[in-house]
Amino acid sequence: MKIFETLTDFEKIKPGCVLSIGNFDGVHLGHQKILNAAKKIALENSTKLLAMTFEPHPFAILNPKNSPGVLTPLQLKVHLLKSFGVDCLIVLKDSRALLNLSANKFVDEFLVKMVKPVVVVEGDDFNFGSGRDGNVNTLDNLGKEKGFDVRIVKPQTVDLSNCQNQRVSSTLIRNLLIEGNVSDAAVALGRYYRLAGRIITGKGIGKKLGFPTLNMQKPPQIIPAEGVYAGFVQIADTFQQACTSEEKLPAIFSIGKAETFGCEHPINIEAHILTENFQAKTARYFAMDFVKFIRGQQKFDSKTDLAAQIKKDCKTALAILNLSLAQSNGSKFGIRNS
Repeated sequence: MKIFETLTDFEKIKPGCVLSIGNFDGVHLGHQKILNAAKKIALENSTKLLAMTFEPHPFAILNPKNSPGVLTPLQLKVHLLKSFGVDCLIVLKDSRALLNLSANKFVDEFLVKMVKPVVVVEGDDFNFGSGRDGNVNTLDNLGKEKGFDVRIVKPQTVDLSNCQNQRVSSTLIRNLLIEGNVSDAAVALGRYYRLAGRIITGKGIGKKLGFPTLNMQKPPQIIPAEGVYAGFVQIADTFQQACTSEEKLPAIFSIGKAETFGCEHPINIEAHILTENFQAKTARYFAMDFVKFIRGQQKFDSKTDLAAQIKKDCKTALAILNLSLAQSNGSKFGIRNS
């Protein structure tokens, strides 16, 4: 997949592509529906699918106080967009000048002069231009005037565990993660939520209890609610590898402040790997795929009580993860009896 990041790069874009514009944070089922429709149109027209995204989120530039948390860092977003058939990707960085253009000028100065699409594919909630003054109807009218077609894709909905059918959106997924509802977040994403970051040295508390952990430096992504989770880990030498690895090491996660050992601890992001003879001596990064919430954080009366609960949590996590893997490919993990 070709990536364009500068105005000079934009000059290399061949006219006649199918284009979809969006922040694509999460590359969730709603985004996937748009991309699949756009890819089909591109194939029918024997042309390329071009996506345009923003880095950072437009609100981070225009209204930082209201900027939403990040679901997918750029490296992961690029990987996912490629996997859904995007041939070329425009990454607009520090794009204040473009974001301040009116809807009409954005179409004239950017779409018509630089990209020259034959078809633009968007969801029905698409907005663009300064103050978000343009919508899909604006785009459709301008397309008829400027010589490109506009196709509008209906929203994707999913059935969640509360028996509600909801429209998939990045906002919905952010709220689910903040609540700790990683299972429903996975339903809306079409995959497990992945948190990726650098490995840091912890306080060694888990190791002393018999449950050594990988500790993650707080990443610039949404961190699920404090609690204990079952999930999969990916070990990597680079951040990009952590974002894109398909490795599935079964693990139990802890997100919290270790209040059993005092109230002054910052938020800890930890993973205890549940396979035999695990070692990650040279790895610099790891990622966490959140499968299911197990329990909230608790303050225990003693280290012995905490260790006993962790042992129970490990068994619970392994049961969850063995079932998850069995459903996906019919195999099971080697279980370590901690």
